[in-house]
Amino acid sequence: MRAGTYRFHCTDGTHAVLDHRGRYLRTRDNLLAEAARAAHAIMDQVAGRLDWSAWIVDVHDASGRHVLTLPFTDATAPTLQAA
Repeated sequence: MRAGTYRFHCTDGTHAVLDHRGRYLRTRDNLLAEAARAAHAIMDQVAGRLDWSAWIVDVHDASGRHVLTLPFTDATAPTLQAA
């Protein structure tokens, strides 16, 4: 698959954390793992316990095309944590 820069925006539909810089990936094979890392980075930065069930990582390529959505609740799956 194609190399490129991908942006990993996080939102709950009301609040958003935008990824203005993006991350360069050699292939799209790592998109899911990178989306999980983005979710964990947000969760790790917030003090206290929040309900993350409405939050998603919305991934876009350099052209702005949507390529992946990962719910934060899926980012905590053991297979993604090990990635």
